[in-house]
Amino acid sequence: MADEPTDAAAVRSALGTELFVLQSAASSTISEAGTRSAIYLSTLSGGLVAIGFGSSSPPLLQVLTLTVLPTVFALGWFTVVRLVDTSVENIIARRRMRRIRGYFASLDPLGALIEADDPRTTGELGVRYLNSSYLFTMATMVATVNAVLGGAIVSLLLALIPGVAHFAAVSMGIVVGVLTLTATLRYERRRIRSVSRDPDREP
Repeated sequence: MADEPTDAAAVRSALGTELFVLQSAASSTISEAGTRSAIYLSTLSGGLVAIGFGSSSPPLLQVLTLTVLPTVFALGWFTVVRLVDTSVENIIARRRMRRIRGYFASLDPLGALIEADDPRTTGELGVRYLNSSYLFTMATMVATVNAVLGGAIVSLLLALIPGVAHFAAVSMGIVVGVLTLTATLRYERRRIRSVSRDPDREP
């Protein structure tokens, strides 16, 4: 019995340290997401500039187009996957921080005022998250740009084939772009929904 106060203090100290670690992790996910998005967009911009400089020479233009754009497209896929990972990490970190804050708030009767739930009309911290909120993430932004890029690559490849009509090449590019975006959004939605349900708040 004499060791209980010491044990309780040790647990609270450990929880305080864990809360600090989770705060740092949540902050790093946001920073990483912004950095990765900027790297992708700057790489795409640089690639398009390089292709523009080579437009005066058709052979050079074809080489640049068929090497730079597929490389950027692959980078876009890698970026989207990692951006979704950071979203998942952030959701889990915020959930664990809320549990720790709830424990500390339970130590004093006034703690309930700190942990009071935000109104449903405004949501947490003034933001109301819906099932469609994933459409407004940085992962979705990059996925949309990358889908357009993928469709453009397909159209350009088909345009290089003799006998393929311009309309057919463009139409196929649009179809590929839409399918790419749909597949990417389904992946993102599945990953986020798998961690979005909070057992602590389920009825």
